[in-house]
Amino acid sequence: MGRKCTTCAAVVAPDVAFCTSCGAPLEAEAPASTEERKIVSVLFADLVGFTSRAERLDPEEVRGFLAPYYARVRAELERFGGTVEKFIGDAVMALFGAPVAHEDDPERAVRAALAVRDAIGELNASRNAPALQIRVGVTTGEALVTRDARPSEGEGMAAGDVVNTAARLQAGAPVDGILVDEATYRATEHAIEYRLGEPVAAKGKAEPVPAWEAVAPKARLGVDIAFRGGAALVGRAEELDALRDSLARARRERTAQLVTLVGVPGIGKSRLVYELWATLEANPELVYWRQGRSLPYGDGVSFWALGEMMKAQAGILESDGAEVAAEKLHGAVAHVLADPAEASWIEGHLRPLVGLSGESTGRDLRGESFAAWRRFLEALAELHPVVLVF
Repeated sequence: MGRKCTTCAAVVAPDVAFCTSCGAPLEAEAPASTEERKIVSVLFADLVGFTSRAERLDPEEVRGFLAPYYARVRAELERFGGTVEKFIGDAVMALFGAPVAHEDDPERAVRAALAVRDAIGELNASRNAPALQIRVGVTTGEALVTRDARPSEGEGMAAGDVVNTAARLQAGAPVDGILVDEATYRATEHAIEYRLGEPVAAKGKAEPVPAWEAVAPKARLGVDIAFRGGAALVGRAEELDALRDSLARARRERTAQLVTLVGVPGIGKSRLVYELWATLEANPELVYWRQGRSLPYGDGVSFWALGEMMKAQAGILESDGAEVAAEKLHGAVAHVLADPAEASWIEGHLRPLVGLSGESTGRDLRGESFAAWRRFLEALAELHPVVLVF
């Protein structure tokens, strides 16, 4: 497409500097906008009392003190898909939702904040130095995002009230505490345990900012299927019938059935899963329903979904210690397998799935583990029908 000369209105090629009809210079094209409005979650973290401590230290001591802190915090934030925008002294700001957006950015941000808090505790335990303490604030809202910003060179990526509010919440957080705003709380209350915090009187705000303190991730059965809204399901009768028919066939023929739901985000996959669950809830027959997420972030997540299912079956909570978890797993396996030798073999291979140490013989146990996991699920299905939702 050509450009129009403002002098004679002639249309000329886009790559010339002068009009080919009248010779007038052409105005330079305005650069394409690199900014866009996006919903992001902003994490702001700062060490407590480090400024006063640093003024008594040599600059090299300060750098040696902060280097492992920077590295560990960056690793935890990036593990959950966050982008570190800047380190300012001992403070850090990170974005979730820019430049890459995910459907669960608020949850990623809060889980990253909890991981950063735990990482600080591990750093304190690993070295002989004064303990570090931290405050974190997380907010979610609209920001103006510069797509081609270079955070590594100090260029800001996001601007807006959501950034300022995150800094204010961080300043008002308790020591080693994490405060979130209402938007973040509403988006993550199903996955994170909170307690109501004191509203934060933020500079420049007419009213105090409501705040909630993140405590810990909730023990959950994988993807939540609680449907909110109450609207009737429309236009999905055929798909829902296919799900119900597969379940009926599994019961009738006593064979495994695999159903795959494929669709773009927001098309209603989770709603269909909920409708199937509601069908089972209305049926008096007991059916084991186990769910697990295939996480898109983190390390060692290949069998995360199956691990969540095993934890749910055994009733293992995230707050349980190793001894309690081991006892619960032992009881769950003994409940479905009568042979002690077989139960012991399967339990040994289930332990790594629920976060416990397993047997280490130096040989490849992958095939043996798969066989043990499958045998446990088959034994479970011999008691009652089993639905596994990945």
